[in-house]
Amino acid sequence: MAGRDLFVSMALLMVALPVRLYNLQEPPEVVFDEVHFGSFANHYINRTFYFDVHPPLAKMLIALIGYLCGYNGQFGFETIGKSYVDSGVPFVQMRAVSGFLGACLVPMAFITLRDGGHSMLAALLASLVVLFENSLVTNSRFILLDPYLLAFGAWTLMAWNKVFKKRNRPFTIAWYFWLVSTGIGLGCSVSCKWVGLFMIATIGCSTVTRLWDVWGDLRVTTAIFLKHVLAYFACLFVLPVMIYVSCFYAHLTLLSNTGPGDSHMSSYFQHTLAGRELDDSPLDVFYGSVVSIRHLGTHGGYLHSHLANYPEGSQQQQVTLYPYDDDNNWWRILKMNDTKSDDVEKQGVLGSDNKTWLEYVQQGDVIRLEHVATSPKKLHSHNEKPPLSDSESYKEVSAYGFVDYDGDANDFWTVAIHEANEGAKLQTLQSRFELVHALQACSLYSGTKQLPDWGFGQQEVACVQSGKVEKTTWIIEQTRHDLLPPGSSKMVNYPQQTFWFKMKELHQVMWAANNELTEHHPYQSRPSEWPMLVHGISYWAKDTLHIYFLGNPLVYWTITVIVFVYMILTAFFMIRQKRGIQERFQPEKFQFYQKAARFYVMAWAFHYLPFFIMKRQLFLHHYLPALYCGILLFGVSVDLIMQKWTSPVPQRAFASLCLVAVVCSFYTFASLSYALPWNQQACVAAQWLPLWDFGCDR
Repeated sequence: MAGRDLFVSMALLMVALPVRLYNLQEPPEVVFDEVHFGSFANHYINRTFYFDVHPPLAKMLIALIGYLCGYNGQFGFETIGKSYVDSGVPFVQMRAVSGFLGACLVPMAFITLRDGGHSMLAALLASLVVLFENSLVTNSRFILLDPYLLAFGAWTLMAWNKVFKKRNRPFTIAWYFWLVSTGIGLGCSVSCKWVGLFMIATIGCSTVTRLWDVWGDLRVTTAIFLKHVLAYFACLFVLPVMIYVSCFYAHLTLLSNTGPGDSHMSSYFQHTLAGRELDDSPLDVFYGSVVSIRHLGTHGGYLHSHLANYPEGSQQQQVTLYPYDDDNNWWRILKMNDTKSDDVEKQGVLGSDNKTWLEYVQQGDVIRLEHVATSPKKLHSHNEKPPLSDSESYKEVSAYGFVDYDGDANDFWTVAIHEANEGAKLQTLQSRFELVHALQACSLYSGTKQLPDWGFGQQEVACVQSGKVEKTTWIIEQTRHDLLPPGSSKMVNYPQQTFWFKMKELHQVMWAANNELTEHHPYQSRPSEWPMLVHGISYWAKDTLHIYFLGNPLVYWTITVIVFVYMILTAFFMIRQKRGIQERFQPEKFQFYQKAARFYVMAWAFHYLPFFIMKRQLFLHHYLPALYCGILLFGVSVDLIMQKWTSPVPQRAFASLCLVAVVCSFYTFASLSYALPWNQQACVAAQWLPLWDFGCDR
């Protein structure tokens, strides 16, 4: 980097820091998604497992900052507006790191354009647009993931442009350094959020184009070309994958204790966590055994009952799924009646009292399940509507019975072991089975519906006719029998799981949870609304102060116009070229600006268009990576426009006019970024669009 560019970059950083860090202590309360990411920091510090749909790097860095600043992980980030005062949370320091990363975008934008071959004035103007863009300012002032994502993304583009700048000197130390830096940026971007994949797509397409150019150079031998391919593959694929996997390895190593995220994971995953260990259980299940029964179709937990009745329907004792180990999860397996099988002495096990024969539970047996904690109540179903599932095919499941009453046929359940022949034994952790009600011809079932407060938020259990197999499948997780002699049955437990097993399952659950984020949110928006800044997001509000996530309208709208103008002009020049019309531009200069604009439009498109196929909740802040790429495109456009003037005077005048307009627009909405007081008149005047709800009536 030239000495002048380095000086300007440092100056830009010094100017950006006060803009990003101003008034960080306000508000001294939890703001927007600090609810989530502050809580995740607690889990890392306390080493308790949690679940989130995003990769862990940015969250681990947030936790590390808090830990280094003396935070003990005990503050509850439950609600927006909860006070940090006297909490021991170093929220200013944690926000300051986000602010510093936001400030770094400014010099990185400048360096990116300068290394791309653009003029000092155009690069300076684009970096100042990054500085005075309201949504980038607001986003970088709080404990959020996006400041980390944007910083790594901006670093990636800057490093890649340096690789491009040194394209004629490949395999030098500097070339390798920036190629490795690009790979590090890619790995860190995707390790913060999966939208980092869009940056990988951007650099990947550019890499293919670069290799195509190298292949077309007749001076390049096959060996040299393969050396290029190997270098790009190692730095831009293998290195990011290693970083991504390493982040998850650190994540799973740190979160080694049981925590609130357990319920999202399978029982195999859960029992790798400290505090979730199980004692070994006998493999074989006998009549009279006390068992815990886990549902496999969801991660809701164990078949459970407690001393509370349904408020409607039969008003009998509730049966639910409960995700944690509890005495109310134990059930005793009883025969349909007390008749002794003829061959029990041949096929059973003699009990430790030397007189009681223990009979195996087998495929096709009709059993009763007695709830141990509330005995003699038994698992029961009948022709009653369940509390939540209202289809005719669903029947209520309850625990019913009383002293001196042996029950009735509504307590009878047939054991149907999957892929088992008649006479196959029911086995702990090995047998996947259904419990089919003898009279209602329905299978014991659970979905994902949560009971209201009267059911303690636990998962509904019902009996369904012709239900999906995965939602009616159960396993015996633990079993014990007081009369079972030691050594008479093999002892089993969950197998030890490898890191790769846990990582695979975690990604499957993350993907599913991402797709299930479809509930309506008052501030959600669709991608079609983002370029025109149709509405923003209320981050926090109290009295006359308000933090409202809204972009600089002039910047958003200008970038949108530039993107569409680029598309129109590209089509226009393609038609002219097809017709053989010669352009007045210098061919080299025209090609230079065309390639630069095409790269940043591609980056903008990759970071924007994929959101149209997503059905999950989306918010305006998802547009920020595309916005940053759009600002770089703005810099290219300004550089092209200024080529029409040979004198620096009109160039500087044009750039100054653009900057003044951007700063004035920034100032108009600055109170919403910094939580500054403003009067009702100024608030109403700033609501340029009808869906901008600043709460001016407060």
